[in-house]
Amino acid sequence: MPRQSISFSKPNDEWLKAQIDSEEYASKSELVNDLIRQARKQQAQIDWIRAKLDNSEKSGFTSDTKEQILKESKSQLND
Repeated sequence: MPRQSISFSKPNDEWLKAQIDSEEYASKSELVNDLIRQARKQQAQIDWIRAKLDNSEKSGFTSDTKEQILKESKSQLND
């Protein structure tokens, strides 16, 4: 795995240390990698929603019910 050297502001470093001290994570590296994974997943969800909105705007109206739309949206977010 590639190694990186990064600097944190004091409040961020203190927060990271608190997470390690609470034993939720074993190291700062593990925590930072988890935060990046979460951010990547969130960005994928945002991109999916944006694409759906773009397609919807281009295609006009839908005959799907609000329940069908909600079900589809939730299933995509849980992937």
